[in-house]
Amino acid sequence: MTAGIGATVDRRPSRVDDAYAAIKAAIFDGTFAPGYQASAQEIALRLGVSRTPVHEAVLKLQEEGLVRIVPKRGIVICALAPDDVREIYDVMIAIEGRAAELAAARPDADRAAATARLAAANGRMEAALAAGDIRAWGEADDVFHRALVESAANGRISRIARTVGDQMHRARMLTLHLRGNLGASSGEHAAIIAAIRAGDGAAADAAARRHRQRTQGELLPLLKAWGLKHL
Repeated sequence: MTAGIGATVDRRPSRVDDAYAAIKAAIFDGTFAPGYQASAQEIALRLGVSRTPVHEAVLKLQEEGLVRIVPKRGIVICALAPDDVREIYDVMIAIEGRAAELAAARPDADRAAATARLAAANGRMEAALAAGDIRAWGEADDVFHRALVESAANGRISRIARTVGDQMHRARMLTLHLRGNLGASSGEHAAIIAAIRAGDGAAADAAARRHRQRTQGELLPLLKAWGLKHL
């Protein structure tokens, strides 16, 4: 009897995690577009899961700013306005700059491992761009930036960055087809990698900030030019 109860408890977090991952993927790929509204039951039916894990997963997604639970209306996928995108970039500029600086201050072996992961992600970006696979490029870019934050080995920075970064990733993936200078990112990433590898915190901070500032400066005018008021 005890084993049966334990097995049930062990499976429950997995179901919630699966529902969380499925809903987030649907948000990121546009299946659940900004402004989409549904009940937990409707979402559960679309994803082929039960209602209870969906409800718990949605609570987590609401904390991350991806959905809102509206009384008597259900679950609404949050839309991002250009001002939201600007604020998100402002936060990530500060976080990633500091993360790069902290990464550069870590021991040699840690820096070597971190830069290897970053270089691998950057290489996947270059290969995806050469193949014309823009979505794969965006996914590899996301891996690079998440690895950069993790390389700081600061749990609080990582938790904040995950929440804000998920919102940024959605905006970035929805606008990839509008951007015309994707190739510049690989060179900027290489500068970040080189600074961390050399243990130069100031250079790593500056390189990370320059990169995000450039992409912010590129994306915001695009949103305005295309009249995109919500993402």
